[in-house]
Amino acid sequence: MLWIGGPPAVGKTAIATRLARRHGLRLYSADTRTWAHRDRALRQGNLAARRWESLTPEWRWQRATAAEMLEMSLHRERGQMVIDDVASLPTSPLVVAEGSTLPASAVAQGIAQRSRALWLLPTEDFHERQLAARSTTGGPLLLYRLLREVVEPEAIEHQVPSITVDGTRGVAEMVAVVEEVFADALAAGPRAETRELRRRLLREFNEAVVGQVHSYYARPWAQGDPDAVKRLFLCECGDLDCEAEVVLSVGDATAGRVLASGHS
Repeated sequence: MLWIGGPPAVGKTAIATRLARRHGLRLYSADTRTWAHRDRALRQGNLAARRWESLTPEWRWQRATAAEMLEMSLHRERGQMVIDDVASLPTSPLVVAEGSTLPASAVAQGIAQRSRALWLLPTEDFHERQLAARSTTGGPLLLYRLLREVVEPEAIEHQVPSITVDGTRGVAEMVAVVEEVFADALAAGPRAETRELRRRLLREFNEAVVGQVHSYYARPWAQGDPDAVKRLFLCECGDLDCEAEVVLSVGDATAGRVLASGHS
């Protein structure tokens, strides 16, 4: 396992995705398990999860306090769920896991090897620019700011290796930095050596995105056709140099292999 943590909007997904594609790794993104984790919390009788489901969007994002938003985000509860998820994955090839809910405590507990964990911690200025670029406003903006204030102390408390992200390095440079940190682990592998296996891994990730959308629209309060929703999917050509992404409806992504124009 490789672990990449940090608050939202710091570049974790972009970096982990490139690592997975370039080195033939299995990619686990905690965001694709959001609704599965919420369903698990509901089955366990979690009061914060129940309350969130019962509230209107206005209450959730406009009237709830920052502390209430954090509690109802299940940030801390989802940490153990992430650990359970990755423990259930095949041991080969190497997994790169990323997400804001990856628990820093996993390092202190020995679940995550310190040499295979890295938290991306943004400066306030960079994080605010990122949130603005994503047009994050209202309640989500408040929550993401709060998560920035929560995740960094957790990383410090559990002595997780980290790097400061201030926007002076682009994605390619950041990937190179993370590759250097994980150089020994990447060399040790195991990695997907065949193109067909890499294609299956990419398909697995895209199916997780599809599952996330369908899980959202399965909520009793959600309206719309999940298959009509458009999302960004990874090209499944399996080429180690491919960084292409494709905007498709969920229905189209489900119907066949996702390929960028000119890829096979």
